[in-house]
Formats: sequence, C-alpha cells, structure tokens
Amino acid sequence: MGIADLRPLSERRAWIFDLDGTLTQPVHDFVHIRQELGIALDQDILATIAARPLDERLDMMKRLDLLEHHYAQKARPAPGVLPLLELLASRDCLLGILTRNTRSIALASLKAIGAESFFTPEWVLGRDEAKPKPDAQGITMLLDQWQCQPEEGVMVGDFRYDLETGRAAGTFTVHVDDRDRHWPELTDLRVGSLDHLSAHLHSA
Repeated sequence: MGIADLRPLSERRAWIFDLDGTLTQPVHDFVHIRQELGIALDQDILATIAARPLDERLDMMKRLDLLEHHYAQKARPAPGVLPLLELLASRDCLLGILTRNTRSIALASLKAIGAESFFTPEWVLGRDEAKPKPDAQGITMLLDQWQCQPEEGVMVGDFRYDLETGRAAGTFTVHVDDRDRHWPELTDLRVGSLDHLSAHLHSA
C-alpha cells in the first residue's frame, strides 16, 4: 500500500466504479465474444481490435457494440449495490463509472439494474471518453472534473485492470470478488461483496 494509506476509506468522497461484474452480476461471456470477433482467447479484446486496419477495426467495433448491447439488456444488480450507492449518496460522495464499454451501453446497464439515478451521465466514462483501463486517464479526468485529489479517490472493481488503474492514478483500490482471485500488490481492501463494503464503511 502507498498513497492510499493517507486517508481513511470512510473519508474519501470521490468514488469510481467498474460496471460489469462489480455493480452488475457477471453476465458477459467473453469466450463467446472473442469467438464471434475472431479473437484468440488469450488476447485483450480492445487492444486486439485497435491493432487491426481501419476498415476491419470499424467493422469489429460495430459487432462488439451489438454484442455488448445484448448483454446490457440482461444486466442484473450485484448483491448490495443499491444500499451501497444510497449510503455513499447520503454522505454526499461523488459517484462515477469507468468502463471499457461505451457510455450508452453503460447507461443502459445502469437503467437495467435501477441505479441510473445515482450517476450523472457525464460522469460515466466509456472507451470513447477515455483510454481503456488499465490506463489511468479516466480516473484523472473524473478527479479533475470533481476538483478532487487522488487521495480523495476510490476505485472499485472486480478485475486487475480496475486495480491497476486505481494504482496508476494514486487512489485507494477496492477489489470486490467472491472468487479465488487475488492481486494483493494492487489491492488496498478486498471484500467478497458490495454488502461487505457497506458494512466496512458503517464500521469505519
């Protein structure tokens, strides 16, 4: 742990969330998505598409958008998501989303889980608004908009890209995962669910 130790989690007011698998239950079948796009199973989807020639890249992005819209309609809330967002809102926290999806897909997912009212659309950043995670640009953009310092920020996610992004930006990192996946060198707090994160905030 580094800069994140300087301020207790309960005192941080700038909260940035990953979406899929963090605020929503995991529904994306990334094996299927890669197969549909002709991408090897061990390759990053967005990085692979970005490396293709322009015409191929545009076609693949259109196909990816269709696949992601399909999954957005199936989004279901992760356990504890609404109580956590209500708790943070009651403390006047600033709430943002940083996702590798598009903003429109993210907003559709938030609507599907009943959480759209907690997020200002301009504070929902997708791959068209900021460089995809693990690049820290999106967190920096949100902190700048909010006039917050990194030590006021929290990045919450279920995958190492989220944690790497938070580390690079200098925020506190929260890993939400009930599976046997651990990245301790990137994680300031690991919880099994958003309910556990709420309980941690109540007790802090």
